Amino acid sequence: MSTVPVQAYLALALILFCIGLYGALTKRNTVIVLISIELMLNAVNINLVAFSKFGITPSITGQIFTLFVIAVAAAEVAVGIAILISLYRNKKSVNIDEMDVMKH
Repeated sequence: MSTVPVQAYLALALILFCIGLYGALTKRNTVIVLISIELMLNAVNINLVAFSKFGITPSITGQIFTLFVIAVAAAEVAVGIAILISLYRNKKSVNIDEMDVMKH
């Protein structure tokens, strides 16, 4: 039976986190920024599960923390979409550059 080494999980998480960071820092569309943040959180989840499986003392702690991260990510998306809808109703745009002031 062949097992995937921990380096493969870490490399995948690194690639996902870098793509998410690039999207969060360079894109102007708010939806793309939210998706990029989700990619970064998923990279963290991959690291948590990998270290919980391949750690010094393998345990279920990483999976439990991953469930908390998934719950926080779901709440972040719900709040982010609510703010996005509110801003779109007021400004008629989803570009981050146009959201620099609170009042119109």
